[in-house]
Amino acid sequence: MSNKCFLLDGAMGTSLWAKAEKQLPVWRYNIECPEIVSELHREYIEAGSDYIFTNTFSANRDNVSKSEYTVKEVVEKGVGLAKDAVKGTDVKVVLDIGPLSELLEPYGDLEEDDAYEIYEEQIGAGAALNPDVILFETFMDIEMLKIAVDVASKYNIPIWCSMSFDQNGRTMMGNSVKDMVEALSEFDVKAIGLNCSLGPDLAVPVIAQFREFTDLPLIFKPNAGKNTIKDGKVITEFSVETFVEDALEALNHGVQYLGGCCGSSPEYIKAMKEKIN
Repeated sequence: MSNKCFLLDGAMGTSLWAKAEKQLPVWRYNIECPEIVSELHREYIEAGSDYIFTNTFSANRDNVSKSEYTVKEVVEKGVGLAKDAVKGTDVKVVLDIGPLSELLEPYGDLEEDDAYEIYEEQIGAGAALNPDVILFETFMDIEMLKIAVDVASKYNIPIWCSMSFDQNGRTMMGNSVKDMVEALSEFDVKAIGLNCSLGPDLAVPVIAQFREFTDLPLIFKPNAGKNTIKDGKVITEFSVETFVEDALEALNHGVQYLGGCCGSSPEYIKAMKEKIN
């Protein structure tokens, strides 16, 4: 396993809201304000990101069907914007896929077959444009994650998986780090880890648990602490300096893919790049 650290990007949603005149569902910016999506991608690339994520996290049927757009056009536009941004660079494009808002049976009304179909529509649209990686992030239900990974497995594109944990290493649905590692062992997953929910100070002990159960490359993309919105502006808890200092502790546990989630920005990624160098 390589010891090299690759930088991911930072937040998509909070960063786009900071740029936009109106705070819309983030995927809508691909169609309605593509210029700010492209601008953000370029800022992350200039900051030092080795991988940028497409603005497709929640671009699934449940959300997009409430608009006049189709999943296919939203996802294709999102991947296209990222691919255009990396032209002439060595930066890779990650197709970003998030969990569905409805819970699977027996906790909710969503059936496995329906979830598979929803993910097939979203993942298929993005995979057709040949991203470098398919990432599943912020998942809290290992059963839903397994369905999504099963869909992605047929596209012969590297798969990464990240779940969202509390400080004790449990997801909202009660899945542990060990549960995640064991459940995904039946798939050809290339990297595994955590994102969102926690700031880096509380997330480092959780990523340390991963090294107890797997030799896979680890992903670490914590929040910039708790985030609030005041007068249309996103207020982050962690300063750039505090975030970077705490996040870099994750490298002591073998993290190879390092970035930021909610509240982080190109400024955070730039500071991490400078500190690592």
